[in-house]
Amino acid sequence: MSALRFSDSISATLTDGVLVVTIDNPPVNALSADVRAGLMAAVDHAGKDSAIVALVLTGAGNAFIGGADIKEFGKPPIEPLLPQVIARIEDFSKPVVAAINGVALGGGLEVALACHKRDAVPSAKIGLPEVKLGIVPGAGGTQRLPRLVGTIAAIELISNGRIVSAKEAHEFGIIDNLTENPLIDAAIASAKSATGLPLQRTGTLSVPPEPTEAIDKAAAEAFRKARGQRAPAEAVRLVRLAATASVAEGLAEERRTFVELRDSEEAAALRHVFFAERTAGRVEGLEMIAPRKIETVGIVGTGLMGSGIAVAALNAGYRVICIEQTQEAADNGRERITGILNKAVQSGRLDMAGRDDRLSRLVVAADAQGLAQADLVIEAIFDDLTVKTELFQRLDDIVRADAILATNTSYLDPNAIATATAHPDRIVGLHFFSPANIMRLLEVVNCEKTAPDVLASALAFAKRLGKLPVVCGVTEGFIGNRIFSAYRREAEFMVEDGALPHEIDAALEAYGFPMGLFAVYDMAGLEIAWARRKRQAATRDPAARYVVIADRLCEAGRFGQKAGRGWYAYPDGKRTVDPEVTAMIETARAEKSITPKSFTADEIVTRLLKAMADEGDALLAEGIAARASDIDLVMINGYGFPPHKGGPMFTAGRR
Repeated sequence: MSALRFSDSISATLTDGVLVVTIDNPPVNALSADVRAGLMAAVDHAGKDSAIVALVLTGAGNAFIGGADIKEFGKPPIEPLLPQVIARIEDFSKPVVAAINGVALGGGLEVALACHKRDAVPSAKIGLPEVKLGIVPGAGGTQRLPRLVGTIAAIELISNGRIVSAKEAHEFGIIDNLTENPLIDAAIASAKSATGLPLQRTGTLSVPPEPTEAIDKAAAEAFRKARGQRAPAEAVRLVRLAATASVAEGLAEERRTFVELRDSEEAAALRHVFFAERTAGRVEGLEMIAPRKIETVGIVGTGLMGSGIAVAALNAGYRVICIEQTQEAADNGRERITGILNKAVQSGRLDMAGRDDRLSRLVVAADAQGLAQADLVIEAIFDDLTVKTELFQRLDDIVRADAILATNTSYLDPNAIATATAHPDRIVGLHFFSPANIMRLLEVVNCEKTAPDVLASALAFAKRLGKLPVVCGVTEGFIGNRIFSAYRREAEFMVEDGALPHEIDAALEAYGFPMGLFAVYDMAGLEIAWARRKRQAATRDPAARYVVIADRLCEAGRFGQKAGRGWYAYPDGKRTVDPEVTAMIETARAEKSITPKSFTADEIVTRLLKAMADEGDALLAEGIAARASDIDLVMINGYGFPPHKGGPMFTAGRR
């Protein structure tokens, strides 16, 4: 039978009495108005045609249904709405089987949950990630999922927005059959075997009983992870409601909550972040520039940063050559990289075969001549301009003329490094965040003479690593550290003015930061910033306000957590307010004749947010950052800014 077409995105063929309906709305078969209308028309057609005994729903390409259509975000809804389509599928009198050929996320999983059976390929991914956009599932996810998997599992999956493999989804009971056979053939057989039998309509099932204490524990863990976000808490409430309310009552309350959250500032902030990630890394004029081929990555230095970069590159499938100064240092570097991979095996993120494959692509040596094979060399050595410049000059005589050289400096001027080399056009900044194999952010520094194809190559490399690349120009500290410096400076001014470190930290944590600023200092160690301040002392404007308290902490050997004391004391490893620090602060205030005043939590946060946004405005005015949204991404992904607040520029109204 020839193909039937029900809309631009929905076609179908009849095979042995089963109507196989295919969603084709690239790239991820999102649930656009056209898809929804086409699905409704296909079901209506199958209901009227007695030759059709069952339906199979599947997706074209590598997706079943990737979720809502982002083009419809913020626009008036168009009927049929997704809950109407889903109700039609679940209530349909003939068997409907979901043939899940790839991702089934958000509304895509909600469609699958409404089907009477679910078959999937092992490579499929399943999840309800709506909380990451500040909303809850709005088409039955919070009511149908607990009926299949229980309240505890549904709380964990929905409140975290966790995406699981088809295997795990099968173990949960979301997927009925995993099939290596041609999926459509298996789904047609599943559909035919269900004809004439009572159909399993998920919405009519009872939620499996579980101990109240265990449910309470799962809910408490979800609240802890939410750190003040509203959507995860509402998801927990709705999942628990499924056990006590009828499906109709539960669906009505879910939809009401969904609409309320969709129109909230939290959801607007997370949508801003979502779209910001899709525009990050785009550089005007690079659209037609082809990146250079990178297969072998050289890394100079295998300390904490270098070994993390090596693991990130190995995970992305590159051959990696690491260079150290001595054979002993090289052996230690290989051991460090192997240790990171072994931890990934222990945690279940990697199997032994994957670890062995990575190690087979790794060379760690003391002879820099090995870098002659590298397409890209990244230096991850001590942050000293002379040391880095001399290294790049040596590399000029070793690497190929078409090889790219990248510096991982945090604060130094990469233009100064580039100028000292034979080919400044091949120098680019790749500022990784530690630990580099875990942290997603990567500042890609477009130097004064960086060639367009070098920049394009750096961006392609970052994306293959699975990083979020944000392009910036050259300035001390680039985007993130420059804003962080302004934020830190303002916090220290407030300490002088009357706030105590633990009060500032408490205000930031209440706002949504995972850790307060002074606790972060202590965790990172105070001596690196101290050394930098000492280097800058000679050029510092004597008229500019300067707070000496951090310097005095260091002079007293208070270098942070590892020293057992910093801004806080750490008896038995537990962070506590230290009266000695309070006394040092009071002395510093008295020396400047500052009468301390008290600050509310709101005043603290407002002042710090303004310092960040003002510095962000300066970065935009100087052309260092291309977009306000890029600044927000850097602060969210590198410095713990709560994503559900949208970033400092979004919060300040720079949208």
